[in-house]
Amino acid sequence: MRKSLLSVASALLGSSLAFAQAPTTTSTQISTRPAAAPAAPASGFRADFLTQFDDVSKKIVDLAEAVPADKYGWRPAPGVRSISEVYMHIVGGNSYIPSFIGVKPMEGIERGMEKSVTEKARVVDLLKKSMAHARAAVLATPDADLDKKVKIFGGESSERGVIMIIGNHLHEHLGQSIAYARANGIAPPWSKGD
Repeated sequence: MRKSLLSVASALLGSSLAFAQAPTTTSTQISTRPAAAPAAPASGFRADFLTQFDDVSKKIVDLAEAVPADKYGWRPAPGVRSISEVYMHIVGGNSYIPSFIGVKPMEGIERGMEKSVTEKARVVDLLKKSMAHARAAVLATPDADLDKKVKIFGGESSERGVIMIIGNHLHEHLGQSIAYARANGIAPPWSKGD
């Protein structure tokens, strides 16, 4: 199980997951869980996850806001995602990964947006909305469903595993975004002076 989950997570994180594949859940599954969510749990897996999620999502949004608009088109090499494309990739992931645990993707988020949405204000707005969407998806997942098996990217995982993929995806692209910012002389807001 652990090996299969790691394989799925590895393949997922290395791919263009947000826009590359449609979820393999049925339309009934997608409509069963609301995007609006109950209060945060006080303890357990989801409480621990949300503590990490809130930290990484704040850092990503803070960094996106700190990068000047004229740098959003910067990319480290031809064929590699630009700054805006990385952030829009995160938006896509936050929208589509929760669909594997029964949450409808965000309205208006489409495959081509990674390339077509490049204006800083719009990117940051969608980034914030996507963080709220992913957080609500975790809140709407009952603890009793965490071990429930779901199909994801041609494999199988638990709903807990899908939630972990959401977090791993964010951490991966936070690291990428920090490297992009540093390459452009921008220090992450939370580490000024480091």
